[in-house]
Amino acid sequence: MLPLLLAVTEVAAEPGMVEKFGIDPKYIGMQVISFLILFGVLYFFGIKPTIATMEERNRKIGDGLRHAEEMQAKLAAAQQESAQIVKAAQVEASKIVEEARKTAKEYLDRQMQDATQRASDTLTKAQHAIELEHRKMLAEARTEIARLVVVTAERVLAKQLSDADRAAYNQAAARELTVV
Repeated sequence: MLPLLLAVTEVAAEPGMVEKFGIDPKYIGMQVISFLILFGVLYFFGIKPTIATMEERNRKIGDGLRHAEEMQAKLAAAQQESAQIVKAAQVEASKIVEEARKTAKEYLDRQMQDATQRASDTLTKAQHAIELEHRKMLAEARTEIARLVVVTAERVLAKQLSDADRAAYNQAAARELTVV
């Protein structure tokens, strides 16, 4: 700034210039001083705050970009973590399903064994019941046959037997049937 002021004063000091153009050095000096005051006021109250605001905005934009980059990195990390969690959950689900299948198979096998055992027990009981029924039927048949033999013998002999004779014939018929 000072060199400009000196240049103006040197130009003003030349004798031909002042008369030729009608320049008064005093007015030029005042205009230079006014310009410098205006420039100083504009610089301190206009340009400097504007530059500070622009630097603040640039800093905020830079912070925002850094924050965006950090968030992108966190997002990528979160996506990887969620993918790992999903994969672990799938593995765990597979294990649970396999364990459930194994448990179901074991349960089915136990139920089959129980059903087979119950069926076997029922079959054994039925066979015993049939055997008892068969023996009972044979005993009833022997008794009936003995009675028929006695009735037939009575008719053949055409006489009435006493209760003692009848019992003796029944016992004899039962012994013979037992042998058969």
